[in-house]
Amino acid sequence: MNRPVLHQVNLVSGDMEASLTFYRRLGLEIPDDMVWRTPSGAHHITASRDSASPALHFELDSDAFAQVWNAAWKGRTDLRGRVVVSFHVASRADVDAIYRDMTGAGYRGLQAPFDAFWGARYAILEDPDGIAVGLMSPIAPDRKAPPPDV
Repeated sequence: MNRPVLHQVNLVSGDMEASLTFYRRLGLEIPDDMVWRTPSGAHHITASRDSASPALHFELDSDAFAQVWNAAWKGRTDLRGRVVVSFHVASRADVDAIYRDMTGAGYRGLQAPFDAFWGARYAILEDPDGIAVGLMSPIAPDRKAPPPDV
């Protein structure tokens, strides 16, 4: 039997226009012809014309560990089922600049940029539907540190 291959992440939005604005500002190229609209509004958005899937990562973290890398989740007991959609950016400085731009535009920051123990610069925003959106720089081996106790 062939194994399934993770192909896409599909988010259900409560306000498609607000989500479209958020993800475009974040830097996703979403041409207007990739937004399916009916007279009642936008109903589906595709951020890629290429059906060949780029490499996606699927990761699971415990609710205790999630509280380590997301300050907004510290002390929360309702983290089961939470989703974090992460975007890689080109540099450590880009994490800070994008976070500053997005929060300056009024989007909620959940975790301000910080140097994570795994060697990346990392930050978390919240999209209009409350989905956590991570920003991560490339990992710098010289910036790695021992993991925290969880």
